[in-house]
Amino acid sequence: MSLPYLFDRLPCGSRSLDLSRPQVMGILNVTPDSFSDGGRFNQRDAALRHAEAMVRAGATLIDIGGESTRPGAPPVSEVEELERVCPAVEAIARELDVVISVDTSTAAVMRESARLGAGLINDVRSLQRPGALQAAAASGLPVCLMHMRGEPGSMQDDPQYPDIHAEVRDFLVERMAACEHAGIARERILLDPGFGFAKTLEHNLRLFRHLERLHVLGRPLLVGVSRKSMIGKVLDKPVDGRLSGSLALAALAIAKGAQIIRVHDVAETVDVVRMIAAVEWAE
Repeated sequence: MSLPYLFDRLPCGSRSLDLSRPQVMGILNVTPDSFSDGGRFNQRDAALRHAEAMVRAGATLIDIGGESTRPGAPPVSEVEELERVCPAVEAIARELDVVISVDTSTAAVMRESARLGAGLINDVRSLQRPGALQAAAASGLPVCLMHMRGEPGSMQDDPQYPDIHAEVRDFLVERMAACEHAGIARERILLDPGFGFAKTLEHNLRLFRHLERLHVLGRPLLVGVSRKSMIGKVLDKPVDGRLSGSLALAALAIAKGAQIIRVHDVAETVDVVRMIAAVEWAE
């Protein structure tokens, strides 16, 4: 059974997002080395075409990332990230009616993306890099804070937590407080538990089983598990064979009250959302 949705519209720059029902965020990696689709959409025209296809399929957000955060990924320079991300943001903002989310931890990318029309900052490092808090606050955009200890290059080096739920909750509480201290209103904050980031398979499964515990934080939840290794490990499937597992977890996340589902396979996930809605609204 779905939990009641407690949120309404979230202003996202020149657009807004209806959080009274689940929304699908389509993933657009403009990188050469992302774990699932690296190198496919790192040219502006290809990125725009893929974004168009995801919007037609029902995505209400497009999440543009210029730095791979897969386990073991090398860092990307500020200049390189700007060169990857900004052309895609500019083209999509000009051509499509969709909320643009920028998956970045870099202050300069936040500033330039906001200027070009982005509507959301999605930071896997929860605004901990130098200048990120200030850049996010100045943008006026909502931010998504994610739980991760360490850096992508080392985050899977034997992560240990006595209580994964308390760890994620306490980390996000601390980062929300830092945001509010920097001038980012609580109403502008979304939260991501960070599945697959500095967590073992057991951590991920335990965290997902009791995802609803994070509602105590009082902010919308974004869940990203599409094609991730937790699915591959359970089902013994390669990246391109993880659709069924991804859809199962999308449905479960919605049932546990997640507001935004971040996915590669938009059309199939939108079908899941629509089917759940039909059942929930039946009299």
